[in-house]
Amino acid sequence: MGEDGGQTFTVDDALLAMGFGKFQILVLVYAGMGWVSEAMEMMLLSFIGPAVQSLWGLSSHQESLITSVVFVGMLIGAYSWGVVSDKHGRRRGFLITAIVTAVAGFLSAFAPNYILLIIFRCFVGLGLGGGHVLASWFLEFIPAPNRGTWMVIFSAFWTVGTIFEASLAWFVMPKLGWRWLLALSSLPSLLLLLFYGVTPESPRYLCLKGRRIDALNVLEKIARINGAKLPSGVLVSEHEVELEGRSILAEDTHLLSTGNKEDETHNERAAGGFSSLLMLLSPELIKSTLLLWVVFFGNAFSYYGLVLLTTELNNGRNSCHTNALQSEKSQDVSYRDVFITTFAEFPGLLLAAATVDKLGRKVSMSSMFFLCCIFLLPLVFHESRGLTTGLLFGARICITSTFTVVYIYAPEIYPTSVRSTGVGVASSMGRIGGMICPLVAVGLIHGCHQTAAIILFEIVIFVSGICVLLFPLETTGRELTDSISISKETSN
Repeated sequence: MGEDGGQTFTVDDALLAMGFGKFQILVLVYAGMGWVSEAMEMMLLSFIGPAVQSLWGLSSHQESLITSVVFVGMLIGAYSWGVVSDKHGRRRGFLITAIVTAVAGFLSAFAPNYILLIIFRCFVGLGLGGGHVLASWFLEFIPAPNRGTWMVIFSAFWTVGTIFEASLAWFVMPKLGWRWLLALSSLPSLLLLLFYGVTPESPRYLCLKGRRIDALNVLEKIARINGAKLPSGVLVSEHEVELEGRSILAEDTHLLSTGNKEDETHNERAAGGFSSLLMLLSPELIKSTLLLWVVFFGNAFSYYGLVLLTTELNNGRNSCHTNALQSEKSQDVSYRDVFITTFAEFPGLLLAAATVDKLGRKVSMSSMFFLCCIFLLPLVFHESRGLTTGLLFGARICITSTFTVVYIYAPEIYPTSVRSTGVGVASSMGRIGGMICPLVAVGLIHGCHQTAAIILFEIVIFVSGICVLLFPLETTGRELTDSISISKETSN
């Protein structure tokens, strides 16, 4: 009830009443295109490095730097675009990232030398670092009961992007060369810019910023497209509901406390940059934040490591023998191998879809981490090529599942005021894992230290599973929160 005794409703109430309909499908396709774009730009790293190395006579260090600078850019972008979207809106956040990615990706195709290619790819990484903004934007349009399933479907766009890029490389690289692959891979980001004008701002974000009329306009548009009706009454934010509930039973001292909470939320609304980072490390969020950082690091380290291990352990290097004939054929074989192994992600997505809402986020993630350890354990010893491929295929299924669920869980544990920043910083930790894993997957294998490499992967994955069990919240079916104070009370 409102102050005048009338009925009120929140954004969550409205989304639940309207259900998941045509509007959310359109939002899913748009956000999914951004996910496809990021997956394609990441996958092409497997093909561009070797092609440029032979063309320009690069050293192995210079070749690896082409991949490393992308992760450096993503590390910076993941935090930066999270702050921008929390302070200036989700739409503005992903507009900038799409422009940077599309322009830098397209210009990469015309790089006349190694230095300019490195600079352009770093800017591509800077743009790709904002991919999580689209995930948070889409999440804020989904009714709570459907969130897990639809976020898994959203994650499927990543797999579509990787398979499409592997297919594109298989067709384009032998006939047209790497420059065409770079140019064509930038097209999904251009599509985001073409349809940007019709994208709505998140009503949850608008409500948090006090723009209730704008939020109501978006909700009315959703109702109109979905053929549904909004709840009767006046739209209010979660924080207003919280304050009203307290004031009914509060004494004077409680009213004073309520005022302090209101000031706290106003501070959250104005927060940006370093202030947002401090909020992530506040007493209410620090445990979730630190554990999430470890899990994102472990996920990215394991995911990109398994992709590299699939190639390294199946090209003769696991026996530490140089095979000249195989090296000559590597260009032909790599496209097919990458294309085939990428399909391991589909069972991972299905597994995530089957468990994320039924078993919960924590159980589904931790069980897949531990199962991944079991798949990798036999590889501490040299195995046959067939068994190695099968074990790595199973491990990739598990790690794809955990990666899918953690991108659902992360936006759910943070309030709207710092949601994009929180996911962005956690994603940055993942980028660090992505930068380090080649040193293990490639460096140790090349140095005939397969056992050491696998044991290190086992430790990282097992610790990640333990951290998931220590998460203070299970977010399955839980409504998204707007402020830190509400988030704290919901967890109690």
